[in-house]
Amino acid sequence: MRKLGKRLKSIVTSPRLGAMALTLLVSTATFAQNAAGDYTAGTNALSTVAEEIAKYVPIVVKLCYAIAGVVAIIGAISVYIAMNNEEQDVKKKIMMVVGACIFLVAAAQALPLFFGL
Repeated sequence: MRKLGKRLKSIVTSPRLGAMALTLLVSTATFAQNAAGDYTAGTNALSTVAEEIAKYVPIVVKLCYAIAGVVAIIGAISVYIAMNNEEQDVKKKIMMVVGACIFLVAAAQALPLFFGL
């Protein structure tokens, strides 16, 4: 019985429980403030964030292409060195480099479609 009491006391006095209770209290207060159904502030904030993220999409697309180019160059050098050293897994290295480049190019193509641009 003493062990149970000590364990219960350690759980009740733990900082995790206090943080969880504070989070629950704040989230309940937030939902209670918006009980009237006025969601314009949240809608405006989300539309602003979506517009700001959309500004960065062309930059990220170009960055994906640049990273794909660097991966292709470094991969080609790695494959060349592996071929000169007559290693066993040259095909595996080639497939990994080609797969990485295809993924980066496909991701760069799909990113604008994801944001509706």
